[in-house]
Amino acid sequence: MKKKKHFRFNFSPVLSILDRYILKKFLGTYFLATLLLLLVIAMFDITEKLDAFLTAPLKETLFDYFASFLPYFANMLSPLFVFISVIFFTTKLADNSEIIAMLSSGITFRRLLRPYMIGAAIIAALTFALSNYIIPPTNVKRIAYTNKYVRNKAVEYGTNIQLMVRPGEVAYIGRFDNLTKRGYRFSLDKFDEKVLISRLTANSVEYDSTKLYHWTLKDYMIRDFDGMNENIRKGATLDSIIPIEPKDFLIASNDQEMLTTPQLSDYIKKQRMRGVANIKNFEIEKEKRIAATAAAFILTLIGMSLSSKKIKGGMGINIGIGLTLSFSYILFNAITSSFAINGYTSPAVAMEIPNIIYLIIGIILYRRASKF
Repeated sequence: MKKKKHFRFNFSPVLSILDRYILKKFLGTYFLATLLLLLVIAMFDITEKLDAFLTAPLKETLFDYFASFLPYFANMLSPLFVFISVIFFTTKLADNSEIIAMLSSGITFRRLLRPYMIGAAIIAALTFALSNYIIPPTNVKRIAYTNKYVRNKAVEYGTNIQLMVRPGEVAYIGRFDNLTKRGYRFSLDKFDEKVLISRLTANSVEYDSTKLYHWTLKDYMIRDFDGMNENIRKGATLDSIIPIEPKDFLIASNDQEMLTTPQLSDYIKKQRMRGVANIKNFEIEKEKRIAATAAAFILTLIGMSLSSKKIKGGMGINIGIGLTLSFSYILFNAITSSFAINGYTSPAVAMEIPNIIYLIIGIILYRRASKF
């Protein structure tokens, strides 16, 4: 008589007890390290900008400046916080012989890496949301605060401004004052292929910031060309819709920090069409936000591989190595950014070079660490 076969189904949870244990330590250490280091950074910042903080209203300092400053720095230094967190708690696990016990129980080194990568994915998702969508709108108030009370980096005027308004339309402003929103020696040339068909000139032009693309021209003249014929129209005032804004040609060094990634993409596309040259910082900012997401995985891999073995010197040696590598990663990002600014490489390549190099380092360290 044949025995019936019984099939057993394994309804094990997605996250095992080990996964939850490591994940709890990883994220707990990460957020604690972030909080402690932000307090130190805030203290240094208060010392540096004390005169400004004493001058500005307390409400503006707290809600316009620090409410953006702290998340901004937390996100910018996230690779450092990830590295320190992984090395700190993994070294403690190794010193307590917990990792050896885990591996001796039959868990592979690759399986041990799983909760680390889950933690890195959570931090990467948080970093992506913050850098691409949440922090840029808050930077508007922070930058306005620093321009008002600390140091004004806003570009208030420009000279000899020339840019393409639409395909076949080129605008020129001899001088523009952003405080009064007024420009002088304005012209707008329209071309049919390479043939000039119309020229609008005005002694002065004023932008109405309450309406999109609304410009008022004073003492204007319009010349329409039709072969050898010319038609001239003049007037004292002309309201016109011209699809440019002062921010399109008065570009400050930190304007890119105030745009979400979709806004950055639209702005870069629009400025390229207009022939504006100084948009490298915008392109670098966009690529940096993408590269920062991958950094959480790469630095987690390096940190875990470095600190998973008990070594002589213990936590101090590992933290020293971790700080050196994490600061070198941040410094390397700054160096490759200068490559893109100087035109030696594209912003996308420049921002991915540190990730590629440190990924190779991570793979080498992982292979060495997995040979228990």
